[in-house]
This record gives sequence, structure tokens and C-alpha cells, in this order.
Amino acid sequence: MLILLNTYPLLVSENMVFRSKETTMQSSVSVMVYSLSGLDKLNEENVAAAMAVVEETGLSRILVTDSTGKVLYDTRETGGAVGQYALYTEIVQALMGNDAFSCIFKNGAFRSRASSPVLYQNQIIGAVYAYEYDTEQAALLEGLQENLLKLSAVIGVMVLGLSLVLSKALTKKIGLLLTAIRKVREGAYSHRAEIKGRDEIAQIGEEFNSLTDRLQTTENARRRFVSDASHELKTPLAAIRLLTDSILQTDDIDPETTREFVSDIGQEAERLSRITEDLLRLTRLDNSVLDTAAAVDVLPVLEQVLRMMGLVAQEKGVDLTYDAAEGCAVLSSKDELHQVVYNLVDNAVKYTPAGGAVQVSLRMEGGHVVLSVADNGNGIPEADIPRIFERFYRVDKARSRAAGGTGLGLSIVSDTVKRRGGTVEAANRPEGGAVFTVRWPAVKGGDAG
Repeated sequence: MLILLNTYPLLVSENMVFRSKETTMQSSVSVMVYSLSGLDKLNEENVAAAMAVVEETGLSRILVTDSTGKVLYDTRETGGAVGQYALYTEIVQALMGNDAFSCIFKNGAFRSRASSPVLYQNQIIGAVYAYEYDTEQAALLEGLQENLLKLSAVIGVMVLGLSLVLSKALTKKIGLLLTAIRKVREGAYSHRAEIKGRDEIAQIGEEFNSLTDRLQTTENARRRFVSDASHELKTPLAAIRLLTDSILQTDDIDPETTREFVSDIGQEAERLSRITEDLLRLTRLDNSVLDTAAAVDVLPVLEQVLRMMGLVAQEKGVDLTYDAAEGCAVLSSKDELHQVVYNLVDNAVKYTPAGGAVQVSLRMEGGHVVLSVADNGNGIPEADIPRIFERFYRVDKARSRAAGGTGLGLSIVSDTVKRRGGTVEAANRPEGGAVFTVRWPAVKGGDAG
């Protein structure tokens, strides 16, 4: 009984950690493979650029090779293998088109290795290899072993019935963890291991729940992103295909009609370009790839945007005015501020009818820099206000697309402002129209450069 008590929980716990490592490592490798999947050929420069936006994984080492096994990227700071050939077993399996994983527990550490092929148009162009040296969970396992040894010494002088009770209690916890791991492995990322207590098994359960929380968030974001992006890209692509088919299938098409079709194709291509640029910008925000922050005066940036938008507003017959105070500096970058101000002003002008007015205000208020962009258009339906900053969300989808919007501008504004400690909100004006208000924590100093 004592032998079973000192071996079975350890073996099950070790197996549980192996499964957890497999899920974690393969998820991390999949993210890196996804960041490289858009490249038609791997080299040191484009691999380094693609890997630069991958979220910190905490892995001990990451290698990226080309299709021959030559290392193009290595996170090891000293003794890196870039330029050499790394024909590890896992890399060879990946270059053969297989996902590979191995994990061993030895000398007080879990050593995990995982790899996956990088595909472009169903062709293997390289492989991603990840290695993790984990002593924290190993310490938990060793702590569990130490506690079990102490417990077995006490149980040795107890009755057989008490031994059975304790063994059953431990096995139940481990069974709950194993059940949770199996469910998560099958894709049920919302499942949680309900393990009560403060012992090592409960700590492993908490670590497992933390892992599944992150996997759930990542999976939800991935599915929503793929669904929304596919939907948005499908419309201009379908239009381009229809226009090109019309040109190719119409005999004796006159030059004027051809020019109109080509012009329409160009407009749809520009829309695709805008969507792609906005998606890349959101990807950078999601991966916390931000410009270096400094104290920047908002007024020069605001004036630059208004000069750009002035002609657009004039052509549309919209009165664009502003009232701005000096000395409004925030911790950000000029490009970020330009993006925020431009999106809000462009949005207001775009959806304000001819003869309407857009008023921009910049002021200090209670230790915050406040930017307001108000219009006297149709306003926002109250039911849509809570969702106005969601990605790809449009109040009037047909009208938004006709105006050239991507459905991402307000989401970029919200994400950019929040990552600098600010807030942004939308509301309807009592006299008609909508107003967007941005608040940043004010800082001293600042310049426009």
C-alpha cells in the first residue's frame, strides 16, 4: 500500500504534466507556425521579422529552419546555431510533414521538445522547433513526492482503513485533473479542474486552469478573427472576380466600359489593402508591439490631421471646425496619436451629410487630456453603442462599405488608447448626432516629433 501511495500519484501526475506540456507546447508552436505561414520562402530576415510579433512564450529555445534543416532563427543569445544544420529528430519529423513532441522528467526538470512543419500552398518550406526546460513544475512534483514520503511514514502506523481513505482522496484529485486534461485535449477549453485545497496537486490544478484560460482566450480570438476577416475579405474579392469575368467574357467590350471596370477593380483592391493594413495594425496591438512612448503634444498632431481632412470635408460640404487648448501632452507616439485622431475625424466627416458640421475639441480636464469629435449627423442607435468598438462591427453595413470603411477603425482607436492607459467612449448628442470622447492621462512637456 505504501509503495502504491508513493508511486501511483507520482506516475499519474508526471503523465498529467506530460499531457499538459504537449498541449502547451503544440499551441505555442502553432502560433509561431501561423505567423510564418504567409511567407512563400523562409530566410533569416523575414523569419526574424515574423517572429518579432509573436507573443512571449517563456520557452527556453526556439529554432526556425528552412526545408533543408538549415537554422534561420535561434533565440539562444550565445552559441546560436543560425547558419548551421540542426537535424534533431523532431525537426526531421517536422520536415517530413509530421508534428512531433517529446517530454522527459530528469534531474529535477521537465525537458519538452515540440516541432511542426511550416507550409506554404501545401508545400513544406521549413520547420519550427521549440524546447522548454521547466524546473517549476518539476519542483511541484518533487514537493509532492516529499510530502507523500512524509505522509507514508504516518500512514505506516495507522490502520489499513485510514490508508485506503487517504489513497482514495488523492486518486480522486488526480482523476479530476486527468479528466480535465482529456476534455481540454479534445477541444473543451472552457472546462476547469475543480481541485480544492492548497497541496501540490491543487497547485498543479490551478496552473492547469490558468493554462486553459489562456487557451480559451486564444482560441476564441482566433475563431472570431478568422471568421470576421474571411467575411470582410470575401466581399471585395467576389467583386473583383465578377468584374474580371465580365471583362473576359464580354466580346467586343468598348474601351470606356473597360476603363470603368478596371477603375472598380482598383477601388476594390484599395479596399483590400486598407483591410489588410488595419488587420496588421490590430495584430501588432494584440501582440503588444507598441511604438516607443514619449511625451507628445496633441495639438500639432490634431492640426496636421485637420489640414488633411479639411479638403475632404469641403468637397462634401461639411463644416469642419476645432477648438483646442495648448499644452495638452500625453504619453504616446506621434503615429499613434495621428491614427486615433484621423480615424475619429474621418469617421465623423464620412457619416455627416452635406450641410452638416463636425466640431473637434481638445482640452485639459481634471488631470486628463480630453479629445472630443462631435457631429450633427444621424447619431448611433442606442442598441449599437455598446458594440461600436468591436472589430468589424458596423451599424449600417451596406452604408459603411459604400463609404469605404473597413469596420476596424474604431477598434484600432479603442485598443490604441487603452494600451496607453486612456479611455474612449461614444454617445449620442441631445441636439442630434454623435460624439466620441477620448481621455488620456496628461503628462508634462511634449513635442510633435
